[in-house]
Amino acid sequence: MTNCSTKRDFSKTNSDSNKAYVNSDASGEQPIRVGFILQEHFSMVAFTGALDVLVTANLVHASPIFEYRTLGIDSRMVVSDLGINISTDGTVESLQIQHRGDLDILIVCGGFRSSLEINSKLNTCLKAADKQGLILGGLWNGAVALAHADLLDGQECAAHPDNHAYMRETFNRVNVSKNTLVVGNKRATCSGPVSALEMMLKLISQLKGTDLVRAIREILSCDQVAEAQDSVQLQLGDDPTLPESLRSIMELMRNNIEEPLGLEELAGCINISRRQMERLFQTHLDSSPSRYYLELRITHARRLLLQTNESITNVAIASGFVSTSHFSNCFKDYFGVSPSAARAKQQS
Repeated sequence: MTNCSTKRDFSKTNSDSNKAYVNSDASGEQPIRVGFILQEHFSMVAFTGALDVLVTANLVHASPIFEYRTLGIDSRMVVSDLGINISTDGTVESLQIQHRGDLDILIVCGGFRSSLEINSKLNTCLKAADKQGLILGGLWNGAVALAHADLLDGQECAAHPDNHAYMRETFNRVNVSKNTLVVGNKRATCSGPVSALEMMLKLISQLKGTDLVRAIREILSCDQVAEAQDSVQLQLGDDPTLPESLRSIMELMRNNIEEPLGLEELAGCINISRRQMERLFQTHLDSSPSRYYLELRITHARRLLLQTNESITNVAIASGFVSTSHFSNCFKDYFGVSPSAARAKQQS
């Protein structure tokens, strides 16, 4: 029987934070190397938010796709805005940017009490990085350092609102945005902790595509709840910026994992054509309905596989697969390993 109800059944879907996948990368590409320059009194929350995106990207991918390091400016020991001393991996002077280039992205991490004055070592480092074509970014008021190095002239940038007046007064060739984040060609800036995470997601979307971002977002949004409902977790389909018809279809998919609905059934439940439904998914999610539905099912299966002792056959059935062999093939296509290998790795 077709279930067109959009009411969540948590006993059936168990919709939680691990609903994410990324297809394995068989291209053998080298990891993208990211450096975080920690200014004195940098925002720990903004920094860890940005870093968490990279860590999560590596977790959901078959192989690590990001490498990262931390850098001090005048010392390897940097104090955060919380008063916690952080030992970095090196200093800006230890980078080999001018000779062989050992980074692809370099991000300056600022904070409420970080100095707005120009720093010669940081300035030299940023200019060298720009000459080598690195993507440059700034968290909180990290954009100030980029502006001092004349690397934001004629461009739009984001910064903490407390620093807008200073930037407009000091850098008249920089367009300070009212938006909380700006990601453009070779530049990425944001104004605070929440936008730091979003900035990294948008940057990764440009570099690696929307599938990876969707995977990361669904894991990191696990603790966002709607207060009016009993701890209902915020999912991609709850995004109010998406069309209501698309959100309804996504909700239907989430509520019908074990017994998947056909595409014609899904479209019929909300009185639109299959072609209209396909356009919605392509326009707003850069995906097809069938691909997105399979993503939900295969990641639901991965969660059951790693978090329960159910047999692989039972996991396949609970995720809407008619045969174990088909499930195993789909699982390996998405995660790069077989279900049995994934479980063995989890238990080792």
